[in-house]
Amino acid sequence: MSAAFALLRRDLSLGLRNVGETLTVLAFFVIAATLFPFGIGPEPQILARVATGIVWVVALLASLLPLERLFQAEADEGGLDQLLLAPAPLEALVLAKCAALWLGSAVPLIAVSPIVAAMLQLPSEAFGTLLASLLLGTPSLALLGGIGAALAVGARKGSALLALIVLPLAIPVLIFAVAAVEAQIAGLSVRPHLFLLAGFAVFWLTVAPFAMAAALRQAAS
Repeated sequence: MSAAFALLRRDLSLGLRNVGETLTVLAFFVIAATLFPFGIGPEPQILARVATGIVWVVALLASLLPLERLFQAEADEGGLDQLLLAPAPLEALVLAKCAALWLGSAVPLIAVSPIVAAMLQLPSEAFGTLLASLLLGTPSLALLGGIGAALAVGARKGSALLALIVLPLAIPVLIFAVAAVEAQIAGLSVRPHLFLLAGFAVFWLTVAPFAMAAALRQAAS
């Protein structure tokens, strides 16, 4: 496990050095969300009704940006063989890389989401539920992205393949995350939706490391 923590620290350190990648994700998130009021109109009632969906869809699309290099960089630089030959289980190593991805890109995105939500006229009483849905839902996106990134190693047009793999699988997370915020606005209980988001995270945390490891072994063979 020490190798996994060392890999996590290395990826986080690389992320801090290449802060431009994180800024690119944040810029895409903010700019893409800003475009919606121009497209659907500035009426506060309309924006408030679709704000949660906009935040989550744009967050999902922004989360795709750093995925293509998650394992492809290791493959290009010869690091993939080192991962396969490391004394630690490959499943733990790929999980460490997904954790670094989530900490380096999803957490900053979650931090700025209240600003974007306020810009889209989301009622302030729903901010807490929006943050909770992002905290519980984005780990699933990072793990799904890890599966897509592992399957796309060495593939032509890997970014298109990533989107085709990740977006359909992320639909349940998107549905229940938006439903949680809408339930909060309607005065209903949000717990069932948040529990389901936590359940998705646990499911993908259980399944994704083995899927990623199998895909990387297949890519290296």
